[in-house]
Amino acid sequence: MSVLDLLFPPKCPFCQKVQKAPGICPACRQSLPWAEPLVKEGAGFGRCAAPLRYEGSVREAILRFKFNGKIAGADLFGDFLASAAAEAFAGEFDCVTWVPVSRRRLKNRGFDQAQMIAEAAAARWDEKPVRLLRKIQDNPAQSGQDSASARRANVLGVYEPSPEARGRRILLIDDVITTGSTLAECVKVLCLAGAEHVVCAAVAQTTFANNAQNRT
Repeated sequence: MSVLDLLFPPKCPFCQKVQKAPGICPACRQSLPWAEPLVKEGAGFGRCAAPLRYEGSVREAILRFKFNGKIAGADLFGDFLASAAAEAFAGEFDCVTWVPVSRRRLKNRGFDQAQMIAEAAAARWDEKPVRLLRKIQDNPAQSGQDSASARRANVLGVYEPSPEARGRRILLIDDVITTGSTLAECVKVLCLAGAEHVVCAAVAQTTFANNAQNRT
């Protein structure tokens, strides 16, 4: 065991129990709220694979990651997401990208959570994600919007594509899918830039996402 492990022992990202090695503890692996079905379909974003439900310890772990800088969970989130994407979309994508945060939010937070998850997921395939989107407006957080229509309006025109999107078959990664409004806008922007095909993946999906997609 290293000195760093003694000073900062690895913890399970979900229950925060100290462990001998990084990763998920056996109890949490058994009790996590796995999503059924794995793939959701909705207007605009098409299909999104999300292995976990955004509730309980999963929600708490993602919030710690995003807002408290507990970035050790990124590798585990990437593992879960990579397994889900491989199961759902094998052979459907040839590059990985992510839903980016704004320059201002990146400066304040110090990292882009979706980029970190994308890097961890792509590493499982010995690949690196490609930056195909840029957020050009610092719009209010989606979590503060109280309806699906408000979420759709909140993301209109805030993303700009890279010319490198043309002809690509893309796996687009985000941390959580709720109504799918953010993914739908990003998919639209990538397709208008000439992407051949876009499928999506997130670490977790909310009940809001389930209900919204079931209405489509």
